[in-house]
Amino acid sequence: MAALRTRKAPRKALGRLSLPERTFVADALRTETVGGVLLLLAAVAALIWANVPALHHSYETVSHFRLGPGALGLNLSVEHWAADGLLAVFFFVAGIELKRELVAGDLRDPRAAVLPVVAAVCGMAVPALVYTLTTLTGHASTQGWAVPTATDIAFALAVLAVIGTSLPSSLRAFLLTLAVVDDLFAILIIAIFFTDRLNFAALGGAAAGLAVFWLLLRKGVRGWYVYVPLAVVIWALMYNSGVHATIAGVAMGLMLRCTTREGEQHSPGEHIEHLVRPLSAGLAVPMFALFSAGVTVSGGALGDVFTRPETLGVVLGLVVGKTLGIFGGTWLTVRFTRASLSEDLAWADVFAVAALSGIGFTVSLLIGELAFAGDAVLTDEVKAAVLTGSLLAALCATVLLKMRNARYRRLCEEEERDEDLDGIPDVYEQDEPAYHLRMAEIHERKAAEHRRIAAEKAAAARHGLQEVPGGAGEEDDRPA
Repeated sequence: MAALRTRKAPRKALGRLSLPERTFVADALRTETVGGVLLLLAAVAALIWANVPALHHSYETVSHFRLGPGALGLNLSVEHWAADGLLAVFFFVAGIELKRELVAGDLRDPRAAVLPVVAAVCGMAVPALVYTLTTLTGHASTQGWAVPTATDIAFALAVLAVIGTSLPSSLRAFLLTLAVVDDLFAILIIAIFFTDRLNFAALGGAAAGLAVFWLLLRKGVRGWYVYVPLAVVIWALMYNSGVHATIAGVAMGLMLRCTTREGEQHSPGEHIEHLVRPLSAGLAVPMFALFSAGVTVSGGALGDVFTRPETLGVVLGLVVGKTLGIFGGTWLTVRFTRASLSEDLAWADVFAVAALSGIGFTVSLLIGELAFAGDAVLTDEVKAAVLTGSLLAALCATVLLKMRNARYRRLCEEEERDEDLDGIPDVYEQDEPAYHLRMAEIHERKAAEHRRIAAEKAAAARHGLQEVPGGAGEEDDRPA
C-alpha cells in the first residue's frame, strides 16, 4: 500500500518575523525613524532658506562655497561634498545592510527572497517605464528615467512617525527589505549609467585600496585609526576615477563580515553598522537634504511640474509607477509561487505600503543631479518634481494607512503582549510547553488571590450584619 502523502502548508507571504529578525528590524527602524524626522526637518529648512528672499543669497553662497585640496582634485563645493562625500557614509551603511540581508537576513533564503526582490524590481521598472512613456509622448528627454525608481526608507518612516500609524512589524520589515534591494539597484544604475569618463590609474588605486581593506578585515586587524584614513583614500581615488564616489562606500560595506562566530553576540558588520548608522541617519543624509532640496518654489514652478514632460514623468513615476509596480510584483509573486498572504493582513495593506514606497527623496535627488548635470534649470525642476511626487505619495499612503490603523493597533498590541513577563512576546512562545506552565502558575496565583479577597469580603459582610443596631436581622423585630 502506497504511503500517504502529506501536503505541505502553503507558505505565508508577509508573515510574522522570527524573534531575532524582529529585534534587528526594530532597532534598525528606530534609528531610521529618528533620522527620517531629521531628514524631513532638513528638507523643510532647505525650502525655507532657499525661498525666503532675504535668505536666498546666503543659501546659494554657502552651497557653492568651495573647499578642499585642489591638487588632489578635491576642491569641491559644499553641495558637492554633501552629495559625494557624506552620502558615501549612507551607502556604506546600505552596503552593510545588503550584506547582512544576503547572509543572515531574509534574502539568504531564496524562497523568502523572491517576494521582496520581485516587488523591488517591479517597483523600479514600472516607474522607469511610466517616466519613459510620459517623456516620449511629450517629445522630451528620457535621460531622467532612473529618477523615480528609488524609495527613501528614512523619509517613509518619518511619515509613519508623523501620522502615528501602528504598522505591523512584518510590513515594516517588507518596506525595509524593499529599500535595501532598491538601494542595490540604485547603486548599479549610478555605477553603470552615470559614469561618462574613467581615469584608470585612479580606478586601479581605488581597487588596490579596497584589496588592502579586505585583507586587513580577513586578518582581523582592528582600530578605526587604520580603517578611517584608508577609507578616505579609497573614496578620494574612486572620486577621481570617474565612478561615482559613493560606490566606494558600498564596496567597503559589502566586505564586512555579517555572520557571528563562536563567542560573538554580534558580527563585526552589525557592530559597525550600529556605530555608523546614527552618523548616516543623523548627519550625512540630513546635510545632503539641506543642500539638495533647496529649490525655488513658486506657483509657476509648481505648475511647470505638471506640464513639463520630464517633471510630470517623475511625479507619475513616484505616485503611480511605484504603487502599481510594487503591488503588482507582490501579487504576481504570491499568485505564481502558490503562497498565501498572511491571515493578519489584506491586499489593501500591501497597496498602502506600495503607495508609501513612492516617497523617493535622497537617491532620487542624487540621480536627478546626475541625469541633468548640464542643465541647472531642469535639475531644479526635477528636484521640485521629486519633492512634489514624494509629498503626493505620502498623502495617499497616509489616507490608506489611517483607514486600517485600528486593525494595525490590535496587531501591534498582540505582537507586544508579554503576560508572563519574561521579555519575549507571547506570540513567539505559543508552541512551548514551558510558556503554558508559566501562564498556569500565573493564573493560579491570580485565582488564589481572588479567592482570598472574596473570603475577606464575605467575612466582612457577615461581621457587618451582626453589628447592625437594634437587631435588624432578627425575626422578632418585625414592625407592629
